[in-house]
Amino acid sequence: MKIAVIGANGQLGEDVARAFAERGDEVCGLTHADIELSSLESVAAALRVAEAEIVVNTAAMHHVENCEKQPELAYEVNVAGARNLATATRDLGTVLIHISTDYVFDGRKGSPYVESDQPNPLNVYGRTKLEGERQVQDINPKHYVLRTAAIYGNHPCRAKGGQNFVDLMLRLARERGRVRVVDNEFTSPTATPDLARQIVALSRADVYGLYHATAEGSCSWNEFAREIFRVADVPVTLEVASPNEFPAKVPRPAYSVLENRGLKAHNLNVFRPWQDGLHTYLSEKQLAVASQQA
Repeated sequence: MKIAVIGANGQLGEDVARAFAERGDEVCGLTHADIELSSLESVAAALRVAEAEIVVNTAAMHHVENCEKQPELAYEVNVAGARNLATATRDLGTVLIHISTDYVFDGRKGSPYVESDQPNPLNVYGRTKLEGERQVQDINPKHYVLRTAAIYGNHPCRAKGGQNFVDLMLRLARERGRVRVVDNEFTSPTATPDLARQIVALSRADVYGLYHATAEGSCSWNEFAREIFRVADVPVTLEVASPNEFPAKVPRPAYSVLENRGLKAHNLNVFRPWQDGLHTYLSEKQLAVASQQA
């Protein structure tokens, strides 16, 4: 099959492109230089040239603070962009796989969210991503909307300064020897190669709809940091930060754990426990460093 990946130079997009290529698919990578999501004309023209059977949209405005500062731009990318993609792919008869977020929920449930739970986003990012989901669902019947959470991978996330949580923890441990992380916020850390493999697996099915797509299991950010330091064998003192020690500039859900109920119902869930994804990520980083030093 021919696959178009939008945001192909991003943290998730690069792994998605690689995962499809490894399955023998022909991948057309589209970056912001190739396609302007806020313009239906640009989207339609780029997709006509790509001639893809499946379009995967990994692009979004996802820096939470910047979304609050620039809500109009967030709307253009996350809502209008989703609408334009849904319209163009519908007109071309193309499948659209659209990536969304756990931030569509308010975190008050206290147990894993399933696809049928009522969203209630707390910030501009969550609201625009939720509206983007609805645009896709309403316009193109051949859609997959995947909500994911706390992703990290080998490729830099440019919108967040190029450093993911794992790399940030390792840097702080080296520089300070003491790290403080909250233990009252919970998520499911998801490695981008694992999410990419899930996207490929779902693309082979014919069960369109909304899916939660995160690594299995959950943890607090403090537990995540503890596992990072344990696996990387980094000497550091990890302490629990008080709930108000790092006040958030924007409201965020304190509990955004997702349950992959839809994937499991169709026997399509290929996710591993979050610890396994982390172990693989750190092992590959160690191998890359050793290779550079050789």
